[in-house]
Amino acid sequence: MSNNKKSISLLVFNNFKNDSRVLKESISLKNAGFEIEVIAHNDKGFEIEEIVQGVIVKRVSYLDRKTATTLDKAIAYFKYIIAALRETKNVDFIHCNDLNTLPIGYIAKKILRRKTKIVYDAHEYETELDNVNGFPKKISKIAERILIKSADRVITVSDSIAKEYKRLYPKIELPELILNCPPKTIIKNRDIFRETFSLAEDTTIFLFQGNLCQGRGIETTIDAFRLTPNKKNIIIIMGYGVLEDEIKKIAATESNVFFHEAVPQLELLKYTSSADFGILFYENSCLNHYFCSPNKMFEYIMAEIPVIISDLYEMKKIINKYKVGLIAENTSAEGFLKTIEEANQLDRQEIKSNLLIAKELFNWEIQEKKLIELYKNL
Repeated sequence: MSNNKKSISLLVFNNFKNDSRVLKESISLKNAGFEIEVIAHNDKGFEIEEIVQGVIVKRVSYLDRKTATTLDKAIAYFKYIIAALRETKNVDFIHCNDLNTLPIGYIAKKILRRKTKIVYDAHEYETELDNVNGFPKKISKIAERILIKSADRVITVSDSIAKEYKRLYPKIELPELILNCPPKTIIKNRDIFRETFSLAEDTTIFLFQGNLCQGRGIETTIDAFRLTPNKKNIIIIMGYGVLEDEIKKIAATESNVFFHEAVPQLELLKYTSSADFGILFYENSCLNHYFCSPNKMFEYIMAEIPVIISDLYEMKKIINKYKVGLIAENTSAEGFLKTIEEANQLDRQEIKSNLLIAKELFNWEIQEKKLIELYKNL
């Protein structure tokens, strides 16, 4: 990297294909005058180096995640650390996205004694992730407690997580809250889903978009739509993940359950806005879920569709304060079915007005100002 600009390496232990947060951060910091490079992990079918929306992306190490064994993953992770340390040798800042890249910042600063400054961007409540228990959870807690000492600033994605980090690690500054909001978007009237699936005009479209995995309440959501006597209430599940094949099979047999492949991030809100409601039915299975403020919630708001959520603390604060949706207090399929029926009774004009107000508050343009200010202060 050149010497006339401050340089930032953003580290991600993924292939960077669907990491919208890191892409937004990279573009914002590049536009603010920093020299940016993303150090991602290589995977089958990806280029070693490419430019994504003006951002240089380098992929190091290699792992075919579909066939990798536990040993393969461990070796690939070790190689990634070594390669990332080499790639970040002369940068001014290392931006560590999630706990798995924080060891690189720690080694660079505490062991190799580089003058590089470290930013730790915790996209999740890292030590309280779903399905991380027992020995792995203890290791993650110990690791974060040690490694976070290398961070000059900490960033996170919800107010509750920021407060928890300050409580757990009193010597750090209160983490900067950078919500994972989409860029401000003008919504044009589209009807992509009705056209794609040949749906009648009087159907009510409920949408779940995102990672199709356990813990997101997808199975319960589908069960609720199976139970509904009103088959004009339909659910479209759009995304990718381990539940994809199972969802396709169900969609083939249920008249009001549909599957749609994931779409590029730049096209996403065009599809989102053609639904009537957005669903976020995360299970209350861990503190990470309880305190989460998912980007999908802000995407629904930006697309100007009401949000239906499960009874989780951070999401509930936004729904209650801005009146942009409904909260399903009962997490059973029967309880969610009741919420679906309530959704059809909402004053759509009133909630539309509330959504227009909320999208002016929850957009990337506001968040990027905080991010840029943080780096300039460092």
